[in-house]
Amino acid sequence: MEIYRELEQIQKPFPRACVTIGNFDGVHIGHQLLFADVVQKAYKCDGTSVAITFDPHPLQVLRPDGIKLISTCEQKTELIGYAGIDVLVIVPFNMRFATTTADHFVDEVLLRRIGVKELVVGYDYAFGKGRVGNIDFLKKQGAEKGFGVTVIDAHYEDGMLASSTKIRELVCQGRMADAKNLLGRYYQIRGVVALGKQRGGREIGFPTANLYVDEEDLVPKIGVYVAQVICNGKCYGGVLNVGYNPTFDDQRLVAEVHIFDFNQDIYGKPIKVNLLRYLRGEQKFAGISELSAQIARDVLLAREILTQQQQEIMLSCEEKFNS
Repeated sequence: MEIYRELEQIQKPFPRACVTIGNFDGVHIGHQLLFADVVQKAYKCDGTSVAITFDPHPLQVLRPDGIKLISTCEQKTELIGYAGIDVLVIVPFNMRFATTTADHFVDEVLLRRIGVKELVVGYDYAFGKGRVGNIDFLKKQGAEKGFGVTVIDAHYEDGMLASSTKIRELVCQGRMADAKNLLGRYYQIRGVVALGKQRGGREIGFPTANLYVDEEDLVPKIGVYVAQVICNGKCYGGVLNVGYNPTFDDQRLVAEVHIFDFNQDIYGKPIKVNLLRYLRGEQKFAGISELSAQIARDVLLAREILTQQQQEIMLSCEEKFNS
């Protein structure tokens, strides 16, 4: 997949461009339907499948406290690549770009820069200053300026709308199985392993890899999870605690994962952690021995769950699910 991070990098329109536009936070199954339609249209006309997205997310600029993202731009880029898109255009979004009118975006970006021949959008998509660029506007523009417009209907799984908003709600409630149904994969956190207080192995008996969590980001429900850890291209089971370590009166939010059957020095290395199932809330224990005994029970239960779901979890270790 070719990636353009500035519109000015595009030297000429793409051949028979079939295009979709969106924020694509989480790249959930609704987004995947858009990509599939674009790829199919491009294949039929021997054209170029193009996805246009924005970084940062427009709401991070327009309402800095109003959005917690499911995926980083890096993760979003990887997932769009797995969808088979030929070209990804990541438009830098700032207050100046926010003043772009819908007409200007169609004329200067979609037509002149991209060379759109077919446009595929979600049922609720709107863009441009004042969100004037809605479905009716796009259909009228397409009819006047010679490009087709396809609108993909809302998609539901088990009665739940596949939307980034709904997925954020599910993650915050610890409903990881439901979130997986809408994402098409496990919800994942990722980061670089940080040096913690090293109590896990020395004092508690369960060494952990620590990932510091930004409370400005989307934070899963505080508590303990069955986890799958991807490290150095391999998958391991584990238990993850997202919280503040109340037994030790810590103040900083951290994600600590005990990785099963693992004994490697991974400080400073990136890992990915899939959240499979919420086990329990975070608790304050009377002391280390009580905490250690509870972690032992968590590990036993997590191993049982991982064994029961072994085939499904093995499938999630495939490259396309690890991003």
